[in-house]
Amino acid sequence: MGVTMYKRILLAYGGSVEGRTALREGALLARQCGAEVFLLSVLADAGTLLFAEVALAGTSVRMEDDFMDILNEGVARLRKLGFDPVAKLVRGQPAEEIGNFAREVGADLIVVGHRRQSAFDRWWSGPKGAYLMDYTDCSLLVARNAVSDEAIEVAFLMGSHTNG
Repeated sequence: MGVTMYKRILLAYGGSVEGRTALREGALLARQCGAEVFLLSVLADAGTLLFAEVALAGTSVRMEDDFMDILNEGVARLRKLGFDPVAKLVRGQPAEEIGNFAREVGADLIVVGHRRQSAFDRWWSGPKGAYLMDYTDCSLLVARNAVSDEAIEVAFLMGSHTNG
């Protein structure tokens, strides 16, 4: 038997096009490796939002509900593909929280999406220029291959016929 390169894959998911790309690409890789899948969504907690949250009492709760809906969408997509992901929603600095969760679950690969503007910075870098790579000891994959839902379903269907 060969050595499985990745056994525990963490997908950083925010529901954006880039997040869905990371989810699909990570799912394909997890399927090929027979890896467990973990899904994390981070509600960025900028210090400047604290005062605004007090001023707009219900806004923070609504944002959290929206992020929970997005996380549940990711879980549903993964379950449709045959995974039983462990999912978590956290509030904080994305780079730090992704690194924390990766250590918590023993991930050996983190998959993130990429957007050329500020969202990439949101996933990639944390406060004071700290980078996601600084918060983790495992491998990092920046997913950029656009894979449609139909293409991934075909890939999984074909994989189940050759593996089963």
